[in-house]
Amino acid sequence: MEQIVTIELFGQTHTFKANSEVTKAKEVADLLVREVNRVEGQQTDPSSNMSKLTILMIAALNIANEHMELISNHSKFLDDVSDRTANLIQTLDNSVQ
Repeated sequence: MEQIVTIELFGQTHTFKANSEVTKAKEVADLLVREVNRVEGQQTDPSSNMSKLTILMIAALNIANEHMELISNHSKFLDDVSDRTANLIQTLDNSVQ
């Protein structure tokens, strides 16, 4: 079901349709806003005038990097759980025999 989500970036209001639950869409949009604000706030040289597009790209790359790290950590976690489960099964099998 499509939902309407509104966010504010760079002093402008942006409205878009989201295909997911409005709560999740709003959380995702809020994540982007927080990251954009963080990147914008890290400008140490006020005269650099980083473009809005550059700020958005850095924010998107930061979010994508965090996502990739989470995927990697999740994969490592699943491998660890699988190994531990196999070891437990082997231990149980050995104790039953």
